[in-house]
Amino acid sequence: MLRLPLVAGLAGVCALAACSPTFNWREVRVEPTGLRAMLPCKPEKGSRPVSMGERSVDMHVVGCETGGATYAVMHADIGDAAGAGEVLQQWRAVTIKNMRGAVAKENPFVPPGATGLAQSTQFIAAGQRPDGSPVEGHAGYFAKGSRVFQAVVYAGKLKAEMTESFFSGLAFQ
Repeated sequence: MLRLPLVAGLAGVCALAACSPTFNWREVRVEPTGLRAMLPCKPEKGSRPVSMGERSVDMHVVGCETGGATYAVMHADIGDAAGAGEVLQQWRAVTIKNMRGAVAKENPFVPPGATGLAQSTQFIAAGQRPDGSPVEGHAGYFAKGSRVFQAVVYAGKLKAEMTESFFSGLAFQ
């Protein structure tokens, strides 16, 4: 007889745990770009002016933090689709430099609907945060027309459950 209450109690605990998972994936539309992304937590949005290529542009970000990881999708309209490849290459280099990192793995990355550029890549790198603590980053760079994008996950230690849904969920409508 004690088993039934124990089983019911465990089922209740499991049900409560299922209602508040660490990675609560949801579809997010990155307006006005037409990009659809999957984020594991409720996103916040922001923007600020940055130098990109030879001009100042507004960099927009949609991102969140959960499970010891930071997720972000950043984008800017550089005003010239012909310059997108060069900007992606520079953005990638700056990211690795800021991480004080080294690339462990890199491969082409063109989400559905993105412009097929040779500079559209994703990498996994290990480096250091500004405070010197270790960080791993998985970043993807791609473009659609004159808009350039970075999708990135940073964590002390990356795991597949942190990145697979995020990167596979990127697509233009």
